[in-house]
Amino acid sequence: MTRNWRLERRQDHYYWRAKREGYRSRAAYKLLEIHRKYGLLKPGFKVLDLGCSPGGWLQVALNIVGPKGRVLGVDVNPIKPFKAENLSFLQCDLRKPELPSLILKKLGGKADVVLSDASPNISGVWEVDHARQMELAEAAYRTALETLKPGGSLLVKVFEGDLLEGFRKTLKENFGKVRIVKPKASRSRSAEVYLLAEGFKGG
Repeated sequence: MTRNWRLERRQDHYYWRAKREGYRSRAAYKLLEIHRKYGLLKPGFKVLDLGCSPGGWLQVALNIVGPKGRVLGVDVNPIKPFKAENLSFLQCDLRKPELPSLILKKLGGKADVVLSDASPNISGVWEVDHARQMELAEAAYRTALETLKPGGSLLVKVFEGDLLEGFRKTLKENFGKVRIVKPKASRSRSAEVYLLAEGFKGG
């Protein structure tokens, strides 16, 4: 299994592209592709990135929102610091009930966009991994309900499976449009997809 993973990485176009272009992870290209297709981010936006380690999505968000925007990353693990003055980091579990209040204080108000590329530790047991991924997605959604501006967007990673459709319907209760997207930078054999929920109705 280890040899196969290493072989896949050596053959991974996006892994080596990230190395060349200075991104902290290949996942940066997933966000870039979704942004370019749907216009997710804009200069001056406040962006919340949940499950941000190692920071590839933070880099993309910083580049797009520019110096007048603000980006806040949250992860249970520490990340290598950024030099950008308009980026902050909170080391915290996404499921902590006090997280939304910490975010609002740190971000200086509500976000225009909430991102979540958070993943669980993979066990190899499909039912367990799917349930754990959906738990993180639901935590991101609950956080977005308290930290997202009316009209804002949520982009959240999920795994395909029997819990996905119910979660998509839940998002539709609070967003004007919800679509499933799978960027090319996602590995073809991976079950990961993203739900892009736009037009937050507010609360």
